[in-house]
Amino acid sequence: MSELPPCPQCASAFAYEDGAMLVCPECGHEWAAGEAAETEDAGPGVVDANGNLLADGDTVTVIKDLKIKGSSQVVKVGVKVKNIRLVDGDHNIDCRIDGVGAMKLKSEFVKKS
Repeated sequence: MSELPPCPQCASAFAYEDGAMLVCPECGHEWAAGEAAETEDAGPGVVDANGNLLADGDTVTVIKDLKIKGSSQVVKVGVKVKNIRLVDGDHNIDCRIDGVGAMKLKSEFVKKS
């Protein structure tokens, strides 16, 4: 029996064939066998709250009021953040916000502008 690639979305090893498509029973993701190799090479990118792929230098907008830990300041909804830098870790965006300074943000609380 041939070895099937893991799911490119959740890395589950339980993928199975359904006709010409491969299906992951854990997350429900479907993909063509040829797509798996391309997705694995690219790696999982950083995406915003709407699923848009982010890159270094992008401009994003904050979609939720964010309390700043250790301070009484708040980053308000609608604040535009220019020239972001993507980093590894839980807070995967490094940026500088006017009036606040250098910050780390989670990509789930921003949308691409």
